Amino acid sequence: MDKNTIGTHAGLVWRLLSNNKRWEYGELKAASGLSDRELNAAIGWLAREDKIDFETACSDNKEYLFLALTMYY
Repeated sequence: MDKNTIGTHAGLVWRLLSNNKRWEYGELKAASGLSDRELNAAIGWLAREDKIDFETACSDNKEYLFLALTMYY
C-alpha cells in the first residue's frame, strides 16, 4: 500500500461520511468494501487532516466507535 492508495481510500471514506450519518466501524467497513488495514489507514489519514471526529460509547461491556465528518461553520 502506498500514499496514493491510502489517499484514494480516504476519499472513499470521506464521501461515505459526508451524508451526516454516524457510522459504526463495521458499517463503514461493509459500505466501503475496504479491508481492516485499508480502512484503518484511511481513517488515520483523515484524522491527521482533522477531517473526522471519533465518538465512543459503551454498552453491554462493549465499546463502540462512531465516526463522523468534522464540520466547521
